Amino acid sequence: MSTILDTFIAPPCYDQIEILYQDEHLLLINKPTGLLSLSGKNPHNLDSVHHRLVQIFPGCTLVHRLDFGTSGLMVVARNKAINAALCQQFSQRMVTKVYSALLCGHVENDAGIIDAAISKDPALFPLMTICAVNGKPARSRYQVVERFVHRQENEELLPLTRVQLTPETGRTHQLRIHCQQLGHPILGCDLYGGRLLPGTELTPRLMLHASALRFRHPVSEQWVNAENASPF
Repeated sequence: MSTILDTFIAPPCYDQIEILYQDEHLLLINKPTGLLSLSGKNPHNLDSVHHRLVQIFPGCTLVHRLDFGTSGLMVVARNKAINAALCQQFSQRMVTKVYSALLCGHVENDAGIIDAAISKDPALFPLMTICAVNGKPARSRYQVVERFVHRQENEELLPLTRVQLTPETGRTHQLRIHCQQLGHPILGCDLYGGRLLPGTELTPRLMLHASALRFRHPVSEQWVNAENASPF
């Protein structure tokens, strides 16, 4: 398994991190797709959200992560005390996260819940797996925003569904594997069956964007309701 970790080299990410809000305690950022949250073990994977931000904000730490291909909202602590307070909110599920996604096919129901435990399986690395016996509880809600058909450049018609996803737990790859379990993987998801569309205006990226984040500011104790529109 270590060879898989060591041989993955992230392609260069030329997009900048957008700082949406900052005070002396925390940052709210918009992470670009194709950027690691944390630097990898491979020295070629030094570039990351944390590596970039710590140059500007020494001592900052990530409270949570987004997958390499996922874009959108992240909250970053500027010191250890704020990190501890925010991590506690995440662990106690006080933080609400909402994602925008494009799913392959037309989802039948307008809304629903995906309740399926997720487990790590070393034999399947880096994939996670659904496992009711050994998995950790995982629950996600989905809400259909629109169903449409995309006409590709070769005239092939591709049915897609735009959804809002709200994870109630925070397992690795949760939304990606839950959408696969629903029968409608996220477009551009190379790990869980999403279809890539090279050469079309739907760029070959993971069509998953963290679009809303709600948490309590650890110092002011005011609720922070951050929103960041999906780029797709």
